[in-house]
Amino acid sequence: MQKLAAVEEAKAVMNQAKDWSVWRWLMEKSKVRKAADTAVDALSALEKQVKAGWDDDLKKSYRELEAQANMETDPKAKRQFEKARKEATGIDPKIKLAVRRVKEADDEAYRARMDAEQAFADAERQMSASMAREGARKAIESWELREKAIRKAESLMSRK
Repeated sequence: MQKLAAVEEAKAVMNQAKDWSVWRWLMEKSKVRKAADTAVDALSALEKQVKAGWDDDLKKSYRELEAQANMETDPKAKRQFEKARKEATGIDPKIKLAVRRVKEADDEAYRARMDAEQAFADAERQMSASMAREGARKAIESWELREKAIRKAESLMSRK
């Protein structure tokens, strides 16, 4: 996986921001938000590109896992899960296991991102530089987890 300039720039901004005062955070928060959003968008585009290159078995296996997760939060999604499960019937269990690992990495990265978002929201609400610094650390961690998940997804493209 190639390094994404937007992510590297956002990491640099966040690393600088770890030393900022509350006042500086308030003055620079739009710059931080823009860098973070750009990094997330770049990672999303790369993830979409990688998963678009997957073969049908990988895509069907992933859709099955997504539908299963949706069913756990939305009872109306049962029909979608049944359809996805039917489409994924007969796929090699090794492929399904590998795809499950990618899905778990995706979920971990998503949770980390939401944790970082919450840390920034809390920091802004309480006007706390220490909480904002923690949010910066969490944001960097979430991007690294997302990169790791994308690398896992990429590795499945070379499997035969």
